[in-house]
Amino acid sequence: MAIGEQGIIQQDVHGKIPLKLLEMGCFPGATVELIQIAPFKDPLYIRVNGSHLAIRKETAELVEIEISENLCETLKL
Repeated sequence: MAIGEQGIIQQDVHGKIPLKLLEMGCFPGATVELIQIAPFKDPLYIRVNGSHLAIRKETAELVEIEISENLCETLKL
């Protein structure tokens, strides 16, 4: 995912999304945008449903995201 790209968190069929992320709003169907990548590529700063979060790269790799070329069309906005 590149800075500025948006996507939608996919269904977590294997239970890989950590509870900590679920509690912060990173649940399936939520919209995610990559805001910034810190030096040395860790942590990642993301926006999820209007909230800004900083998460470790190894944690982010557990979350499957479908990147949308035109998120507005996908969400019918």
